[in-house]
Amino acid sequence: MFQVLLWDVDNTLLDFSAAQRHSLKAQFQKFGLGECTDEMVARYNEINNHFWRLLERGEITKQQTLIGRFEAFFQNEGITADAAAFCEAYEKGTTDSVWFIENSCDLLASLKGKVKQYAVTNGVLELQRIKLAKSGFDKIFDGVFISDEVGYEKPSMAYFDYVLDRIEPCRKEEMLIIGDSLTSDMTLGNNAGIPTCWYNPHGMPNNRGVKVDYEIRSLNEVLNIINIS
Repeated sequence: MFQVLLWDVDNTLLDFSAAQRHSLKAQFQKFGLGECTDEMVARYNEINNHFWRLLERGEITKQQTLIGRFEAFFQNEGITADAAAFCEAYEKGTTDSVWFIENSCDLLASLKGKVKQYAVTNGVLELQRIKLAKSGFDKIFDGVFISDEVGYEKPSMAYFDYVLDRIEPCRKEEMLIIGDSLTSDMTLGNNAGIPTCWYNPHGMPNNRGVKVDYEIRSLNEVLNIINIS
């Protein structure tokens, strides 16, 4: 039986895509850039994902990721704007509201005391703390590991080693990492030698060659995997 669950946060427990879309459109209005269409949001998402993958591979810094994605996006859209100022407003805007994925809060609350649960996230420290507090997850998790505090990003082994040194002692086969990202969460599990659970609600193909032990469409399916009702 699994004794420790390592939960990703953004787009696993909290709908960061919704928060991102909300803030992006709001900042376009605030900065006088006109309408940010859904098509523009989609193009931004592609650029954003590319920059975060570069960060995960250790090719750029967190600051280069945060600012560089907007520099690239604005250039792609032919927009003249202060990328750093826009990024700062955008990041704050993503915490305006909290959107839960499915019944994530109730699910984790129901597991409290039955298994140890920890947040493992590459998000920005200040913003993740706000989101965890607003969502109530900070009262549920047995610990929170944000890359900015850890000093390393998922999926590096240095990140996992930091986590392993600070959680409830257990065997690796008793741990399960649950997340939506093949390149971050599932790769971390592969690197660390722990079982993986890919939250894949839209049935996307695994085209990264990443080993996945469990694949779920709904978060409630985790209960079947860990054999707890």
